[in-house]
Amino acid sequence: LLISLKSSALNDFKNLLAAKLQKIAPAPMLHAGISKSFYSKRAEALKQKGVELIVQSTADQPEGQGVPTLAAVSGKDFLANPLLSEEVFGPYSLLVEAEDQKELEQIARAVPGQLTSTLMAEPGDLSNSAELVKTISDKAGRMILNGVPTGVEVCPSMHHGGPFPATTDSRFSSVGTDSVKRFVRPLSYQGFPEHALPDELKTSNPLEIWRLFNNAWTK
Repeated sequence: LLISLKSSALNDFKNLLAAKLQKIAPAPMLHAGISKSFYSKRAEALKQKGVELIVQSTADQPEGQGVPTLAAVSGKDFLANPLLSEEVFGPYSLLVEAEDQKELEQIARAVPGQLTSTLMAEPGDLSNSAELVKTISDKAGRMILNGVPTGVEVCPSMHHGGPFPATTDSRFSSVGTDSVKRFVRPLSYQGFPEHALPDELKTSNPLEIWRLFNNAWTK
């Protein structure tokens, strides 16, 4: 979703983006099921009231590859149709054009939870739109200023999750060092003899056990 105030500058951006997208070749999707879902949801989104197809790639479209697509809709029609907030997983973007700041804030409140949200803004815009920034930050797992939400990395600061329905638990990340917590569960052993413990817990030194526990807790 690309959300902005209507203006001549936005028209320039839309035209430039359309020209670039038109030349981008389709790329292979993860598997046939995802490709099928992309084209099905894309078709459903494009037939909604007020949605205009701006451009799609003119390059050849081999089976199983996603065609870059840009569509646009007014803020009014977007607010009236919750389906337009649903993700079309693949190279599809919907430009939502708000009439004024009030409608822009309405749209921000209507959008469901997101993995990431990007603000394209000058420094002064942040203080002048504090309420908008707060609304967006309440719905996102990662806030980005003047950047794009790609380039995920396995590192402690990486968070790629978000409020429901973006994820079922916003505390956990699908990427980054914390992502392992999605696939493990806590398990304690009480009263077991050392030979019956997992190798990772075997030690005859209680202080060593405390050191290992303390290191895991602080990390």
